[in-house]
Amino acid sequence: MSRNAKINTLLLLIVAALAVLPLALGLGDHKEEPFTGADAEAETAITELRPDYEPWFSPLYEPPSGEIESALFALQAALGAGVLAYYFGVRRGRRQGAARAEAAGAAGAEGQGVKTAAAGGDVGASTADPGSGSGAGAAESRAGSSADGQDA
Repeated sequence: MSRNAKINTLLLLIVAALAVLPLALGLGDHKEEPFTGADAEAETAITELRPDYEPWFSPLYEPPSGEIESALFALQAALGAGVLAYYFGVRRGRRQGAARAEAAGAAGAEGQGVKTAAAGGDVGASTADPGSGSGAGAAESRAGSSADGQDA
């Protein structure tokens, strides 16, 4: 098993333990609703500390039951996970596409060099400035011109 697989397995076990331990240890058994959300806990604490407290505003939509509220929350979480998964998938696809294009470009450049060398030219001569006199191709062209009786 690779090092990454061991780390992933350990992290999954920790997450599972965090989910199961509160249930196994009976945490929250003394409460009427043992696993309510943070909003409900805050509301309870505020009403205990200041019974005359009036909220500043009311929610735009109040679900008719706790089950519908939980379903809407789960839908919101699923949509958020879908957006994140799409973003990371597009990002990975772009990175893989860039790597493939780079690999194809490198293979194409190597192929061009082989074709130029096979044609009798020099790879350096194809990129060299013909007027600079550098590269074997430029030297051959001058030698060929001189052999014909013409000055280069």
